Amino acid sequence: MALQLGLKEGMKVLDVGCGIGGPLVEIARFSSALITGLNNNDYQISRGQEFILSAGLSEKCNFLKGDFMDMPIPDNSFDAAYSLQATCHAPDALGVYREVYRVLKPGQYFALDEWCLTDLFDPSNARHRTIKAEIELGDGLPDIRTTRQCIQAMKDAGFEVVFVKDLAAVFPCPWYQPMDPTHISWTSFQCTRVGHFITRTIVNTLEFLRIAPAGSMRVYNFLRTASEGLLKGGREGIFTANFFILGRKPVLENAIANRDL
Repeated sequence: MALQLGLKEGMKVLDVGCGIGGPLVEIARFSSALITGLNNNDYQISRGQEFILSAGLSEKCNFLKGDFMDMPIPDNSFDAAYSLQATCHAPDALGVYREVYRVLKPGQYFALDEWCLTDLFDPSNARHRTIKAEIELGDGLPDIRTTRQCIQAMKDAGFEVVFVKDLAAVFPCPWYQPMDPTHISWTSFQCTRVGHFITRTIVNTLEFLRIAPAGSMRVYNFLRTASEGLLKGGREGIFTANFFILGRKPVLENAIANRDL
């Protein structure tokens, strides 16, 4: 992501929908760029601030609370922007891409890692529709967009689309492997059949004893639905978790603005 954007020390970079800042910290370490994480969640921002402090990156990283559909940021503020599996939560792809376009300086790049339906998705196929619904329900997503819709939304927002690739198609192993119950690994033990049984038993017991809050089993079931939907979508090739788009805001816009002045 950092290399595709050409990030360098001193560049001002926007992380759109940054979560608690895991990728933000890694990209800041790698590139020495100044990164602002945009998030609308106070709790995640507070976690993120602790994270960058412990990483010793408080001088290079910061957080801004705001809605990525209406960013509290002036036009032409950033030298680069990226979003990692976050704008899939936007109610309207064109709306969030337009906001990124607005806050980018002319000639600069936006790198996007998006969750999408692939060309293999058939809306007339009942099984495909069920898998799509499971992913949306379990992951709190609006209507999942296709790769073609995301590319078109980038173009409609004004970006020159420089490069697109489904990175999941070239992974050395399936991206959904950690969620496969037949795949045995210590790092993904909770996703095995035995792991599911143990986790369910523990969560159910803790909720019954009122150690865990009421509704914990319901949340666990939502997450199981998401995992199962992602696994089936990945196996059938109708869903990708790593559709990469690199867009560039045209330099021409800056020339037009100067001419109008």
